[in-house]
Amino acid sequence: MSINTVHIIGLGAVGATYASYLYKMDRHCVKVILGQDRIDRYSEGVLINGERYKFDLVTPKPGDPKAQFILIAVKAHHLNRAIESIAPLVGDDTIILSLLNGITSEEELSLAFGRDKVLHGFCVGLDSTRENGEVRFSNSGRIVFGEYYKEAAGKALPVSELFSRAGISYKIPDDIRREMWWKFMMNVGINQTSAILKAPYGVFQRIAEARELMASACREVIAIAHKEGIALSESDIEEYFRIIDTISPEGKTSMLQDVEACRKTEVELFAFTVMNLGKKHGIPTPVNEMLYRMLRVLELRYLEKSSN
Repeated sequence: MSINTVHIIGLGAVGATYASYLYKMDRHCVKVILGQDRIDRYSEGVLINGERYKFDLVTPKPGDPKAQFILIAVKAHHLNRAIESIAPLVGDDTIILSLLNGITSEEELSLAFGRDKVLHGFCVGLDSTRENGEVRFSNSGRIVFGEYYKEAAGKALPVSELFSRAGISYKIPDDIRREMWWKFMMNVGINQTSAILKAPYGVFQRIAEARELMASACREVIAIAHKEGIALSESDIEEYFRIIDTISPEGKTSMLQDVEACRKTEVELFAFTVMNLGKKHGIPTPVNEMLYRMLRVLELRYLEKSSN
């Protein structure tokens, strides 16, 4: 099976970055899924690194041809709406890859559409930002994905071939589940601390105290991961520090961008998940408990202000 058409839902920093690669390969292969109420907003295109991309915009409806490949790049709290939006496009042979943060979206997608359609994955090393309607990036990172569900066997190959044609960097690890826990651990650390400190990646590159704060949040995930049968260690934190050191110093995490734009964050996906898993296994999580409270106060203050 060769993938010739890609449907993307989520045109923020992550979705727009990879959509631009696919568009440059073949502008007609990319279909961006939007609700009818948002079509006009994007009808004149999207600015990505100073270049305007006029993607084909679609609002799925019953009876539409089934999609070959659906790439999901929305925020976690929009996943349920995304599942409803893509439902008319999902057929027997559709492949779905979620780039959402966290470790739970694949389970939700498999419950909705079946395990045979769902690959596990995430992106790492991407420094894209979305400000004032424009997406900018200097490092597109890579997409890490694989076949965790045995029912999805054989689905990674056509996706890897598509990414190769488009020039999208990717990796298919031997143990995608462990890699996802590694990325979850790093998101718990870098996303939350950067949002509290209002710190772009450069702060973590040059200030030891920022790196240590991030690492302290990650260590709580390591303890929980061991109870879940996932072998993470201190060396995994060091590996991510090496990645951080390659990212543009001006780049910002998605959670920092959310706080700066006064949007809902994914704190429930990170700190709150760690807290609940800590309670499940009897492991203290004081750092993530503090980060959760701090981020919720930030959210409530600006959401309260916007409602007045």
